[in-house]
Amino acid sequence: MLTPLITAMVFTIVLQLAEGRPGIIPVNYAYPLSAALYRVLAKGDADYSRFLHEQGYGKGFKLFTFSQLHVPFKIDKDRLKLLGNEAFLQVAFHLPHAAESFIKGLFRHQQIEIADKQSRAVFTVQSVEALPDPLQPYKHQEIVHLLLKPLSPVVAGVRNEKGQYRFTDPGDPRFTESLIYNWRNKITTCYDGQVASSALLMMEVMPEKHPFKSRLITIKAGSPQETKIRGWMHFGLKVTGEKRFVELLLNAGAGVYNSMGCGCMEVVNAKE
Repeated sequence: MLTPLITAMVFTIVLQLAEGRPGIIPVNYAYPLSAALYRVLAKGDADYSRFLHEQGYGKGFKLFTFSQLHVPFKIDKDRLKLLGNEAFLQVAFHLPHAAESFIKGLFRHQQIEIADKQSRAVFTVQSVEALPDPLQPYKHQEIVHLLLKPLSPVVAGVRNEKGQYRFTDPGDPRFTESLIYNWRNKITTCYDGQVASSALLMMEVMPEKHPFKSRLITIKAGSPQETKIRGWMHFGLKVTGEKRFVELLLNAGAGVYNSMGCGCMEVVNAKE
């Protein structure tokens, strides 16, 4: 069983494009970016990186996620031509607060390479800053009500008897059912089945002015393991649960494929 967390471990990482390098990355950059983040972790602590990559926290979970890359760009077929030299993203880990300095030290001044067979962009980490904990005012097991929004596409799915995911969209009642199912499984992994089964967990999709927006994401493009998944943006998510479980959701992501950059969430506001 993991030691309970006392904070949401979310960082903003600012990247600078290396001079003389073309700013071109694949549209499906999430998988190579995930691989690049793992490589940074491996440089600092091989055992921790291996744990994340191969084992996670049991049941295959890798309690780690990241947002979309924020940088101006122009789409050219299956490439993104970057229109600026600076980019940033948010990265979250389900780790104790004591790991904050460790994570900052790992990423400072490291290189992040986003590449596939056609293009390669190299960035240097300019800064790593821990974000304020939005749940700090709450007690460990206090029930909190929050409004969240996705910083990367949310993929909602439950595996069928063949081990394949059935994906749903935010307008389908099964969308939140799938997210809660996955959330409860993460709680089982970090605590135990009894705690997870008795946990009060509620979610409600809050539509925005703009329609839900989907994004087709290709994992391991061009390889025999290529997988296509569909994630969703442009909605709010009202969440109710104990502080410790909401921390887990923020640190590990909502839905599935979190370690591939899906389901990264941020707090919009707290509900009274």
